[in-house]
Amino acid sequence: MTATICGTGSYIPSYTMDNNDIARLVETSDEWIRERTGVIRRHIVKEETTVSMAAEASRRALEDAGMAPKEVDLILVSTISSNVILPCAACEVQKELGAVNATCFDLSAACTGFVLAYNTAAAYLAGGVYRTALVIGSESLSNLTNWKDRGTCILFGDGAGAAVLKADDTRKAALPVTHSDGGKGAALTCKSRHDFSGLADAGQSDPETMLDDEHYMQMDGQAVFKFAVKRVPEVIGEVLKLNQTGTEEIAYYILHQANKRIVEAVAKRLGEPMEKFPMNLQEYGNTSSASIPILLDEMNRDGRLKPGQKLVMAGFGAGLTWGAALVEWQR
Repeated sequence: MTATICGTGSYIPSYTMDNNDIARLVETSDEWIRERTGVIRRHIVKEETTVSMAAEASRRALEDAGMAPKEVDLILVSTISSNVILPCAACEVQKELGAVNATCFDLSAACTGFVLAYNTAAAYLAGGVYRTALVIGSESLSNLTNWKDRGTCILFGDGAGAAVLKADDTRKAALPVTHSDGGKGAALTCKSRHDFSGLADAGQSDPETMLDDEHYMQMDGQAVFKFAVKRVPEVIGEVLKLNQTGTEEIAYYILHQANKRIVEAVAKRLGEPMEKFPMNLQEYGNTSSASIPILLDEMNRDGRLKPGQKLVMAGFGAGLTWGAALVEWQR
């Protein structure tokens, strides 16, 4: 038994900041950002929240799947930027959708989050625990971005993507490959804004006065780049070997949309043409766990995905974490 994606959806905030807008905040330029990242603009939340975007992406995915919310057995939300701690974002999405029969929980694995959430849901379905699952990546990274830090503010954007999975008794499950290296986690960090352990000693009465650069995303760009261009081709090779699948059988590699140079380097190391590596980061920037499902939804809706095609989804990011999953498109 395996899991089949039977519907996708996404939600993107309407407000945008292009590279010229960023250049008004930090010393940079449109040309500089495009050359180093491939990003042209990013979408930023205004009235939206991580939960509201997740819920709307989910509604669109359920509509695409032709399913009612009450048919969903499991809701997983991958996020590092939820606007709620308790209840979890998944339970808030359940409430918004009226998915009263679903078990709900959140998963935090940054830019690898959607791949790990997909793998988790697929394992539940393959094990017969549930029959249907809603897997969501939703991020409001602008709330974690230091808009005075050129190394990060040029990269990130907001948005949400979702996929509906159904158990499929007719096909064998493809096995994923995932890894973590907590020893190198300092390459990409963000301290919780709810960690005020030093408050009493500092003699502060207002927790907001404790916020500093550590409470925003901080990144060693060179370290992350070197990690990604080495580990992502490796893990793709692992997942293909594990499932006895050749690169010639893969229609598309749907990578986390972090940086154009990373995607190009992965393609080169795999010896695969860039046509197999779709990108939309020029429009959205790095949306962390939302990037893969947003791209998947775009490809689904514009007709690029055909029944029987094999896809590789690969995520990489903070933790450090990285992983890949082999998917056969059936819609």
